[in-house]
Amino acid sequence: MTGPAADGSPPQPVYRSAEEWVTCHFLPMYRRPLGGEYRWCAEWWRHAEAITRLTALWHSWEALRLQPGTGMATWLRDHLDHQLPVLLSRAGPFAMCSEDEHIDPQPAVTQPAPHGWWNPGQPAEPGQDPDGAQPRLPGDLEE
Repeated sequence: MTGPAADGSPPQPVYRSAEEWVTCHFLPMYRRPLGGEYRWCAEWWRHAEAITRLTALWHSWEALRLQPGTGMATWLRDHLDHQLPVLLSRAGPFAMCSEDEHIDPQPAVTQPAPHGWWNPGQPAEPGQDPDGAQPRLPGDLEE
């Protein structure tokens, strides 16, 4: 369906899920030579960043396909041309994978911030440096 139904109900998406859009539209249409510069993982759905980026591409595609005239050109320029190099790059979500092998992405390690770190006006805990323990970030209000 390309527009609102005769009864005025909103148009239905062409694809029922991001997976269907990726399988039936994205992969057949936007194929790149894989290896060197471009990476892909057959198990793309195991990569949270890829899911987010591909879902955003699918949703924006569904919306812009309905725009007469330049809708698809806008989608290509503003959405696909931005996301594709990030998604398929050597440093992107599939950096460790190949089309034939999935390697689970390793999450970045983090440590919890010390108590009071995000509340510069809060009194320091016993044993904490009362003067310099909390950072000042751009945009923080002066006290």
